[in-house]
Amino acid sequence: MKKVNSKSEFDTAILSPKLTVAVFKADWCPDCKFIDPFMPEVETKFANDLELIEVDVEQVGTVSEEQHIMGIPSFVAYHEGKEVTRYVNKLRKSREEIEQFLQNAVEAANQSS
Repeated sequence: MKKVNSKSEFDTAILSPKLTVAVFKADWCPDCKFIDPFMPEVETKFANDLELIEVDVEQVGTVSEEQHIMGIPSFVAYHEGKEVTRYVNKLRKSREEIEQFLQNAVEAANQSS
C-alpha cells in the first residue's frame, strides 16, 4: 500500500481515473494494527480494480480534517477526485467487512462512470 505523506500527494492520488481507496490510519491505533496482517492479501485481491493508499492521520492531519475522518481505521473511495463511498465507524473492521466495502466501492465507481 502506497503511503501518502502530504496533502498534495493525497490530492494527486485521488484524481486518478482508477478507483483509489484511502485507508486512514495511525501507528498508535490498535484496530489499525489488527488489519495490518491481512491488508496485503486484500490489496492483491483487488489490484485490478483499485489502488489502496495509506494516510497517517498524524502525519497528514489536514487531509483527515478536510475529509471529516472521526475514527480510524477509515476507508474512503475516490474516483477522479470525487468521493464514491466511505466505510467510517469506530468499530473494529474484519477482513470480510473490508472486502465487502471494497467490492461495493468498485460497483459504485463502475455505475458512476
